[in-house]
Amino acid sequence: MKHYLFVHFRETTSPEGEQVYFALSRDGFHWEALNDGNPILWAYYGDHGVRDMTILRDRHTGLFHIFATDLSLSYGMRGKYQHAWENIRRHGSSALAHWTSSDLVHWSEEELVELGKGQFGCLWAPDIIEDRERGDYLLHWSSSTVSDDFGPMAIYGCHTKDFVTYSEPQLIYRRSEGAVIDSTMVAEGGRYYLFVKSERNPEGILLLVGDRADGPFTPVEGFGNSSLSIESGMYEAPTTLRTEDGRVCLFLDYYGVRGAGQGYVPFVADSLAKANFVRSDAAFSFPYGFKHGTILEITGEEYDRMKAHDWRDVPDNR
Repeated sequence: MKHYLFVHFRETTSPEGEQVYFALSRDGFHWEALNDGNPILWAYYGDHGVRDMTILRDRHTGLFHIFATDLSLSYGMRGKYQHAWENIRRHGSSALAHWTSSDLVHWSEEELVELGKGQFGCLWAPDIIEDRERGDYLLHWSSSTVSDDFGPMAIYGCHTKDFVTYSEPQLIYRRSEGAVIDSTMVAEGGRYYLFVKSERNPEGILLLVGDRADGPFTPVEGFGNSSLSIESGMYEAPTTLRTEDGRVCLFLDYYGVRGAGQGYVPFVADSLAKANFVRSDAAFSFPYGFKHGTILEITGEEYDRMKAHDWRDVPDNR
């Protein structure tokens, strides 16, 4: 049986929501929160809050890595960003928050990984994928750049073998029609599938495919005809898992309402190549509104270890 870990945050108006939360599942369909639904990791540096988490198991070292956007709306919108998203795009953090663990229970202290040497605005929504052709990992995110006076955001990335040193950032994907954000990449059948949120023309989730992790990418035929076209502009933050029977489950973060009604909605397809996604709410259950995160397949032993751990020893922000 497959087991899964969901690493995410919660959309609240207070700072504890913008921290790192864990949820577990034995099947990818039914989820339960760890630590009684309280944060597992706290952000003590940068903006003192994090969003848009991603997690990866390093196949070479066995270490787990979490990266996240270094951003707190709870603090920042009331302070240095002066209630303006444009100020975040231009002047937000040029670093990603990063934690490591060897067992998913004991985690390093947060560090801030600076990327881009001042060429970007805020680094949004990181994701990681193994680049099998290069034998390393591609860390990618969405940003606007100084070079075009912080015009529409695009997807950028850099390569790393050790999560200590990183290559110079490169452009991964851009649309002339408008900004793209919230990239997630999945390998299937020797190809790389890239989900992004398009901000306009159209406003919604796009699925693209390429032969290399750093592109070029072209649209997947038929994806726009699936049930994902419903409520255009209401979904973001894609993440996926592979079910026990080999299907692909795409989770999209629904933000069409305020407060507790927000959270992930599942869509299931036979494969990424077919992209025949069907909304499947009835088969899934969540304890509360999960916000922008990533799902990692874990072992039964790792699942049991996390379930058995007393998470009350997690330090809080006081």
